[in-house]
Amino acid sequence: MVTIARRLNLTLVLPELDKRSFWADPSDFGDIFDVNHFINSLRDELKIVKALPLKLQLKTRRRLYSMPPISWSNDTYYLKRVLPLARKHKVIHFNKTDARLSNNGIPVHLQMLRCRVNFEALRFTPQIEALGRKLISTLQRSGEFVVLHLRYEMDMLSFSGCTHGCSDKETEELTRMRYAYPWWKEKEIDSESKRLQGLCPLTPEEIALVLKALGFSKDTLIYIASGEIYGGERRLAALKAAYPNLVRKEKLLSSDELWPFQNHSTQMAALDYMVSIASNVFIPSYDGNMARVVEGHRRYSGFRKTILLDRTKLVELLDHFQGGSLSWDEFSAAVKEAHQYRMGQPTDRRAIPGRPKEEDYFYANPQECVGSSSMGRLRDVS
Repeated sequence: MVTIARRLNLTLVLPELDKRSFWADPSDFGDIFDVNHFINSLRDELKIVKALPLKLQLKTRRRLYSMPPISWSNDTYYLKRVLPLARKHKVIHFNKTDARLSNNGIPVHLQMLRCRVNFEALRFTPQIEALGRKLISTLQRSGEFVVLHLRYEMDMLSFSGCTHGCSDKETEELTRMRYAYPWWKEKEIDSESKRLQGLCPLTPEEIALVLKALGFSKDTLIYIASGEIYGGERRLAALKAAYPNLVRKEKLLSSDELWPFQNHSTQMAALDYMVSIASNVFIPSYDGNMARVVEGHRRYSGFRKTILLDRTKLVELLDHFQGGSLSWDEFSAAVKEAHQYRMGQPTDRRAIPGRPKEEDYFYANPQECVGSSSMGRLRDVS
C-alpha cells in the first residue's frame, strides 16, 4: 500500500487491521508497530497521516468509496484505473490489501521501496522490541539455536483441511469448525490428496524425522514459533523425545511478562518474528505469509540460513520410510539431497506469467534489494 500510494503520489492513512477474522485480535496498527518511526522513516518518499483531516472525515461519513483492487496488479493498473477514482472521490478505501501488487514487472525503485517498508520502516513497538530482545538474548546465551515455525494450530488444520495424523474425533471437530465460518469458501477437502501435493504442513511427528534426517543432533536448541499446537503436549511428544531442548516463549518468559500480550495473537506473533529473524537457522513447516516474509527478511539480512522444506518430496520419502521400503540411511541421504539447494542461498525469483499465485512471492525473495548481481534477473518457468 505504501508503494501504491508513492506511485500515485497520494497520502496514505495508517492502515486499519482486520478484527473480524478467526483470531479476533483487537490490536490496532499502533499496538504492533512504532507509528512515529513508520511515518518519519518514509517521510522522504510519501506523506503518511494517522487519520483523515476533519473535512474529509465528514465527507466520508456520508459516503466512502470502497473497492478491492485486482490481485497481482502492476503499476499501470493503478495509474490507469485507480488514480482517476482517487481524483474523483478524494478518498479511496481499499477493503482488501493482500497480494494486490504483482511480484514482478514493477520498476526497480518501487521494489526497493517495498523492501525498505517491510524490513526497515516497520519496526515493532518499544514494548514488543524489548521483550523480543530479551527472548533472543536468553536463547543466544545457550549458543546457536534453530527456530521451527510449526504451523500446527487448530485454525490452520481446519481451514486447510489437513488432518493427517488426527483421530476421527479430531477430524470431525476440525471439519465442523470449517463449516461454522461462512466466509471460508472451501468446505469439502480431500486431506490426503492435499498432503500428497505438498499443500499441508508437516505434522510434529514428521518434522522430528525430517530434522533428524537433515543432521540436527539431539542436543539442538529448538525454539517453536507458533500459536497453540492442536492436540497440545500429546502431539509434541515425539518431537520432544527426539529434541529435548524444545522451548517456546511461554517457557522462557514469565506469565507477568507475557500478560500484556495475551489475547493479542498478532503481538505474540511479533515476538516469534523477532526470534525467527535472529535465529541461526529458520525452518518453516508451511509457507504461509509469516514464513515467506521471514524468509525474505533473512535474505535481506545477508542470506541467513533458511531451510525451505520440499513438502511434496518429503511426504513421498516419509511414506516410503514409514512403509519400510526405505532404510534410515537411504531416507536421510534422500532428504539431504532434496534440500541441498533449499537453504536460503541467493537464487533467482521464479516468475510464471499468468499464474502469479504459483510464483515465488516478491517478499520471500526480494532479489532487487539484495545485491546488484541478482538485480533484475527472473527465471521464467512458463
